[in-house]
Amino acid sequence: HGRACQSFALEISRVVRDKKPAEFARRAFLLREGGGLPNYPINNGKRLMKSFALALGLLCLLPALSEARDRWTPQQANDWYATQGWRVGSNYIPATAINQLEMWQAETFDAKQIDWELGLAEQTGMTTMRVFLHDMLWTADAKGYKARIDTFLAIADKHHIKVLFVLFDSCWDPDPQLGPQHAPIPGRHNSGWVQSPGQKGLEDTAGYPKLEVYVKGVISAYKDDPRVLGWDVWNEPHDGDSDPIHQAAKVGLVANLLPQVFVWARASDPSQPLTSGLFDGGNWSPKDETLTPIQRTQLKQSDVISFHDYSWPENFENRITQLEGYGRPILCTEYMARGAGSTIDGDLAVAKAHKVSMYNWGFVDGKTQTRFPWDSGQHPYTDREPTVWFHDLFHKDGTPYRQREIDIIRTLTKISPG
Repeated sequence: HGRACQSFALEISRVVRDKKPAEFARRAFLLREGGGLPNYPINNGKRLMKSFALALGLLCLLPALSEARDRWTPQQANDWYATQGWRVGSNYIPATAINQLEMWQAETFDAKQIDWELGLAEQTGMTTMRVFLHDMLWTADAKGYKARIDTFLAIADKHHIKVLFVLFDSCWDPDPQLGPQHAPIPGRHNSGWVQSPGQKGLEDTAGYPKLEVYVKGVISAYKDDPRVLGWDVWNEPHDGDSDPIHQAAKVGLVANLLPQVFVWARASDPSQPLTSGLFDGGNWSPKDETLTPIQRTQLKQSDVISFHDYSWPENFENRITQLEGYGRPILCTEYMARGAGSTIDGDLAVAKAHKVSMYNWGFVDGKTQTRFPWDSGQHPYTDREPTVWFHDLFHKDGTPYRQREIDIIRTLTKISPG
């Protein structure tokens, strides 16, 4: 098991030496959940310490079979990107789901709707989708969750769409709850979206081993799956002051956890790239002194660089120019907020010229209600429709919101109408 296994065994040997049965049981739990131990009871740390001390010693003597990979070099990243080509897609959730939990829970997972919508995406010329997962679902029922992920990937592959999975998210409701999700709040943008792991999950540092099991479990299951384009380990990681979208936990928790998430993800040795997208702040150029600790982690740990931009085309291109200094492939994993100046008309051709793959926010108008603008949280659109849709490309019946946008995507991706 290479360096990772040897490191684990070394840590265990120290735990055994120091006679810490509770810590031993915790580490045994992690190893078992990752598939390295049989399903033996682990509540008796002292018994396990005696039972496995010899086994772990022998484990250290095994030849190295594999090693967690390092961050890709710029050459490795660019070689990978050359095999993928320029891709266009959306941030995807079916119209029948208000958030990640409702999309993936067994009772509300809607394979028929997903198949129909991804068929629309294929006809539009899209070849990728960015899709949010959630840690609570894996912790509650990893086997069932994996079965539904398998189903989703089979549907996506049927429509020639590769998936960029998102593992954690700092946006919107900080108190996610499993079970039935509430109905959309009338007139409000994204009124049910939930964070992962959520505020309680961030503050409960003793629960981080469960997050580690989730990250390693889901990536290990699909680390060599050609249907998976990559792993976006954390969407808009945010510390500090809260705003209507980012309800922050205690300062420093995300900044401290994000590097560890990259370590967990890389330990699974995925053949796909890791990333986490920059989304705020000033200059993102290399060596800029205003970069935050979170941004520095994103830029130093990502195999491919990703970012979000919802502003005017000239600002969008300036962001690309800043990030090109890192010499790695670039993905724009969120854009298109028509009322804020970010449009398919203004951005997509610029992106293609710079070889930046693109994911607009919103696909089919549905329970997320992202046709409403961000400020609808303070001023709900209960008595009117927005003058211009903020996000989303299609009405519920599959009619394009604006045919010109679909034509642009088809033209730039070289898909014929019809």
